Amino acid sequence: MTTTTNNDWNIDPVHSGINFSVRHMVVSKVRGRFTKYSGALAIDDTDLTRSTIEATIDASSIDTGTAQRDTHLRSPDFLDAERFPEIRFRSTGIEKVADDRYRVTGDLTIRDVTRAISLDVESGGQAKDPWGNARIGFIAKASLDRKDFGLRWNQALEAGGVLVGDRIDIELEVQGVRAAAAKAA
Repeated sequence: MTTTTNNDWNIDPVHSGINFSVRHMVVSKVRGRFTKYSGALAIDDTDLTRSTIEATIDASSIDTGTAQRDTHLRSPDFLDAERFPEIRFRSTGIEKVADDRYRVTGDLTIRDVTRAISLDVESGGQAKDPWGNARIGFIAKASLDRKDFGLRWNQALEAGGVLVGDRIDIELEVQGVRAAAAKAA
């Protein structure tokens, strides 16, 4: 009989970040983030590979620092946030690859298109904040092809290449707070 010690944690949006970058006009990158999201981690303290992760992102909360571009990214050309208000992730497996490094596989849904992705994750460990609340941290990175999710809008450039690159690089900084403590925090 296998015993697990799952602990429920909520993603702390004040101390976490969902960031991305994509090539622009071939020569540089545009960086952005999502500002509204939530998620839960069911952590097995004895074996992180038996943990699970779920997250939901408000697609309309995309922020690249330029209002006109953000409006375009929310439009049907890209996220179509009015029709598809949520981006969702649900883990399907976790594999330990080194001491504090893991590969998390899961289903990512954008515009109601679901594809499997892999995240390279580094565990930051656990700590207590000054108020006695248990905290846990992770850094995760992944790349995906936006066309796999139906994000096909682009514009050819006169000098060659396209306006928006296909590959999106994602970097997550996740801090969780123990669910029981989250109510008091």
